[in-house]
Amino acid sequence: MENMFRLMGSEDFSDRQRCIWVNGPVIVGAGPSGLATAACLREEGVPFVVLEREECIASLWQKRTYDRLKLHLPKKVCQLPKMPFPENYPDYPTKRQFIDYLESYATRFDISPQFNECVQSARYEKTSGLWRIKTVKSSPSSAVSGSEMEYICRWLVVATGENAERVVPEIDGLTTEFNGEVIHSCEYKSGEKYRGKSVLVVGCGNSGMEVSLDLANHGANPSMVVRSSVHVLPREILGKSTFEISMILMKWLPLWLVDKILLILAWLVLGNLTKNGLKRPKMGPMELKVLTGKTPVLDIGAMEKIKSGQVDIVPGIKRFSRSHVELVDGQILDLDAVVLATGYRSNVPSWLQENDLFSKNGFPKSPFPNAWKGKSGLYAAGFTRKGLAGASADAISIA
Repeated sequence: MENMFRLMGSEDFSDRQRCIWVNGPVIVGAGPSGLATAACLREEGVPFVVLEREECIASLWQKRTYDRLKLHLPKKVCQLPKMPFPENYPDYPTKRQFIDYLESYATRFDISPQFNECVQSARYEKTSGLWRIKTVKSSPSSAVSGSEMEYICRWLVVATGENAERVVPEIDGLTTEFNGEVIHSCEYKSGEKYRGKSVLVVGCGNSGMEVSLDLANHGANPSMVVRSSVHVLPREILGKSTFEISMILMKWLPLWLVDKILLILAWLVLGNLTKNGLKRPKMGPMELKVLTGKTPVLDIGAMEKIKSGQVDIVPGIKRFSRSHVELVDGQILDLDAVVLATGYRSNVPSWLQENDLFSKNGFPKSPFPNAWKGKSGLYAAGFTRKGLAGASADAISIA
């Protein structure tokens, strides 16, 4: 490749490690953040190498999302740098449309990741001023599976994202006693197979709400666990994106007043949610988002199912038994399956050997907009908790 020079190699991958010098940055991750960074670098004439542990770009979207998924925000705030969405796309592109867009994006900017390269470690050598990134082939079908590689470069871009690994909570009896199906929401595709079955959805974020909606639409009997308070806003108000409304208001008004206006509008559209078992946090939705990164749920139909009783709201879980779940209020529910809509986490601490830019939770220590740059040629893309717009801003800054 034009941007790599082999320092040491062998045709027999299994008998020795190969070292490759990269004449430019190494980008870890071929999701939207990594692709956006690569495209911006390409436009600046900077060579790069993209490492991806899966066999495709945007593996979260391609392999770990449900069929009905659409972008939650309008396409104009979700497009990556240098290339807008096609004009014929709807305001909220589907999962398939977004994947097609990303594949076209990679083609346009000639981005060809090194697939099935799982990064084991990345460390900076002060004496040489270089980063050393060790990988192992992750494809079980490959003849060189398990072979090791070391990439050496002056700059490292961490673009593995906020959602690299699923979060699976430990719940009494779930794995040891319950004999129904248990999956994470990243494995959920459609509610068709659950028609007529009782399904417990653990989690009330955007994924939990959409999975519950999809189950209800397919004739299942979903119950959704809501342990704490949650902000639910309509996706649109009077035909205008709630997100866009909030962004406009935040340019001119203090945060507390923006939250007051949003909550009044949400009450007018959705009504009083407390009688449906949903309590709002004391902190307003935008303030909560800014301070903690917790995104409000944007309703696309789940509230209608909750109000009609097609989705049941239940409190926290006490324990599971063979075919039941006991809730903290004493209720006992018969169950066929459990979907854990319990979110994701960053995996950066498991492989990046540094403690200046990233904290122990896998997110940069500095808040937006200063989270993209560390020391010694280290950069971060897509850890702003500001979605695709934040990732695009990081990519432009890094390039």
